[in-house]
Amino acid sequence: MASMLVTVRAHPRSSRTRVEWDGSVLHAWVTAPPAGGAANRALLEAVARALDVAGGRVRLAGGAAGRSKRLELDGVEVAALEALRV
Repeated sequence: MASMLVTVRAHPRSSRTRVEWDGSVLHAWVTAPPAGGAANRALLEAVARALDVAGGRVRLAGGAAGRSKRLELDGVEVAALEALRV
């Protein structure tokens, strides 16, 4: 199965963790602060859990220091993203 790149908008220090797809950008709210990479780790975990895939199939491909990130998703179907649509 092929991999795909997805643009993610991170929302650190949220009151709760959630992931939503708006049709072009995946939004991920995580409770972790952006210090020390904690928000990035929480974001990868939240996305993997939301898509019901192993954590190793979700990797940060760019944007580690910003709110806009690129994730590489291995073996994830577009239908799985569509299931997260608001």
